[in-house]
Amino acid sequence: MSVIEQIATRVGTGRACQALGLPPATYYRWRKPAKPRCKASRPRPARALAENEQARVLEVLNAERFVDKTPHEVHAMLLDEGRWYCSVRTMYRILAQAGELRERRDQLRHPAYARPELLATGPNQVWSWDITKLRAAAKWTYYYLYVILDIFSRFVVGWMLAHRESGPLASLLLEETCGRQGVERGELVVHADRGSAPKSKTLAHKLADLGVEASFSRPRVSNDNPYSESQFRTLKYQPSYPKRFGSFEDARAYCREFFDWYNHEHRHSGIAMLTPAIVHAGNAEHVLAERQRVLDQAYQAHPERFVGGRPLVPRLPEAVWINPPEDKRRTEIELH
Repeated sequence: MSVIEQIATRVGTGRACQALGLPPATYYRWRKPAKPRCKASRPRPARALAENEQARVLEVLNAERFVDKTPHEVHAMLLDEGRWYCSVRTMYRILAQAGELRERRDQLRHPAYARPELLATGPNQVWSWDITKLRAAAKWTYYYLYVILDIFSRFVVGWMLAHRESGPLASLLLEETCGRQGVERGELVVHADRGSAPKSKTLAHKLADLGVEASFSRPRVSNDNPYSESQFRTLKYQPSYPKRFGSFEDARAYCREFFDWYNHEHRHSGIAMLTPAIVHAGNAEHVLAERQRVLDQAYQAHPERFVGGRPLVPRLPEAVWINPPEDKRRTEIELH
């Protein structure tokens, strides 16, 4: 029994409705059980096509010469041949009833690419690499810069400048970089986009020989390779970055100077304002502890200058993701 019914049994329906500001007609309508509506069957129009006529129209629409054409085109072509079966709207209706109101040809469908989800809790666990173009002196001429980045430390573990984009060159760079970093089999995942060099058979065979797992972005999804894209932006938005490079040697010298600065001097906001070299070498905790000691001394000397209390240095992230799972992303949003 509802609340209004309980009140109505004590003071009457009229007073209960007046007290609640409810019209009595509405109250009685609520109490009255709803009658099931009988849907009247629509009579078949006399001008409707018979079943054999509908089957004939569907057969014509699915004929080899008409299967890749719209009903509008089929209708016009049939009229040119002196034939008429039904209206264009009826053709669409017959296709809808047959479940064929879509692309009716057998054609290649793009597969559903899996969303890459990669986790790094330390250096040399996940690398991200990509290729970008550097403008040369001549118009429509470029140099190709290959860059391999450790996503945990943001350290550029390997780079190469070349005159072309090539799978063999990429495999050579990755082999040398793995040797220089001392990567063992089964320890590393290398993530890249779906360009010609990352998807080349030469590189795939080299990664298999090295025991390195390959990961790829989804087509036309730049967010699947965010760390390489961000690093290229840092490169090309430097004040000293030229509009064009005068020669190949000029471009190589610039890159050598830039990556030395990026690894050993650049304070990165994603790794607690540390340099990539400090994090990659495992010295982050020592440097952060020293920073905290300096802040503690400043706080003890002048506590009135720190309105929010004892200052704390930013902490180094314990894990770095490429596309974190939805449940983890939701948790991080709630924490923020």
